Amino acid sequence: MLRMHCEMLHSMGYPVVVQVGSGVAALELLQRAPEAHDVIVCDLNMPGMDGIEFLQIVNKSKYCGKVILLSGEGLRILHTVQKLLEGGRLIVLGALQKPPQRAALRALLERWQPQAPSAPVKPALSFSPQELRAATRHRQWVLHYQPKVEVRTGELAGMEALIRWQHPVYGLIYPDAFIGAAEDCGAIDEVTQWVLFEALAQLVRWREQGLSIQMAVNVSMENLRAPDFATRVVALARASGASPQNVTLEVTESRLMSTSSAPLESLVRLRLHRFGLSIDDFGTGHSSLAQLRDVPFTELKVDRGFVQGARHNQIIRPILEGSLGIAKRLGMTLVAEGVETEDDWHLLREIDCDLAQGYFIGRPMPVNQIGQWIESWRARRPGLIGPSR
Repeated sequence: MLRMHCEMLHSMGYPVVVQVGSGVAALELLQRAPEAHDVIVCDLNMPGMDGIEFLQIVNKSKYCGKVILLSGEGLRILHTVQKLLEGGRLIVLGALQKPPQRAALRALLERWQPQAPSAPVKPALSFSPQELRAATRHRQWVLHYQPKVEVRTGELAGMEALIRWQHPVYGLIYPDAFIGAAEDCGAIDEVTQWVLFEALAQLVRWREQGLSIQMAVNVSMENLRAPDFATRVVALARASGASPQNVTLEVTESRLMSTSSAPLESLVRLRLHRFGLSIDDFGTGHSSLAQLRDVPFTELKVDRGFVQGARHNQIIRPILEGSLGIAKRLGMTLVAEGVETEDDWHLLREIDCDLAQGYFIGRPMPVNQIGQWIESWRARRPGLIGPSR
C-alpha cells in the first residue's frame, strides 16, 4: 500500500517522495532536517506509534509544513483529527480514506504551494477612540470590493464592500484589527455610515456606467441596536439614488443575539424597505436554525469551512448540500464564500449553488482594479461554465 501511494505521487509529477515505515522513523527524519520536507502524508493506523500521537509530536516540533491524513477508519474520525490539529504549527490540507483516489489526492496537493520566506510577524495593534474618529475626519478609510458571481452562468452578480484603513504609519490595516475597538468605543456608527455612503455612491456610479449589480455591506450588531439605524440607512439610499433592492446588508450569525428586540426591529424595518438581508458565516454560530426562523433573511452565506475541500469530504459536503436545500425551501439565495480552487467551483456547479465568492474568483480589490478584473474574468468564464468535472 505504501509503495502504491509513492508511485501515485511520482506519476502526478512529484519527483522526491521519501518513504518511511513508522512514526518513529519519520520523527527521526524530521528532527534531522525539518525544512527539507514540504508535505507529510500520514496514515493514522501506523505500527507502533499511531498517527495521532505522531502528529501531536510533530505539531509541537520545529516542522511547520503541511499534512494530508489517510486512514481506513471512518470519515468522522479523520475529521476529528483535523480539528485536533487546528491552532498548531501544522497546516492540514485535508483527509482521505484509504485507498485514496488519484483525483482527490491531486486536489489536496493543489492547495500546497512551496513556502515563501515568511514576513516578520507584526505586533498586535490597538487603537483609541480618538484615533478611530480621526481616521474618519482625515479620510483614511478606503473600500476594497470582492466580486460575487452566479455559479450557473458565471455572470458578475455583485460586489461586497470591505473596509480597510490606510494608516499613515502602519499602512493598509484590515478590519479585524480595528472593528472590535470601534464597536467597544461607540465609533462603529461613524465607520458604518461612511462605508454605506461610499458603497452606495459607487453602486450608483457603476449603474450609470451600465454595470447593474448588487452591493453587499457588513453591518455590526451595535449598528442594529441603534433605534434610528434603519431610518438612517433608508435616508442614505434615497440621497444616493441607490435602490434598496440592489443593496444587501450582511450580519454575522455568531454576533446575532435573540435576547434583545432592537436588532430584530432594525432588520425587519430594513426588509420592509426592500433591503436584502444576509446571514453571514452561516454554520459557525450556536443557533443557526433559530435565526433562519426568526429573522426575514433573503440570503444565506455559508462559511468557508463548509466550502473548501467539500467536493471530496463526505462530512462537509452533505452539510453544504443541506444548507442549500434549506435556502431553496425558504426562498433564499445561497452564497458560498471561501471558494479557493477550481475543485470548489465545480462542486458548486454540481449541487446547483446560486452564488460564489472567494479568491478563486477574485480577491478584494480597490475600485480602480475592477475593470481589469472584469476583463480577466470574462476571459476565464467560458472554461468554467462547461460541464462539471
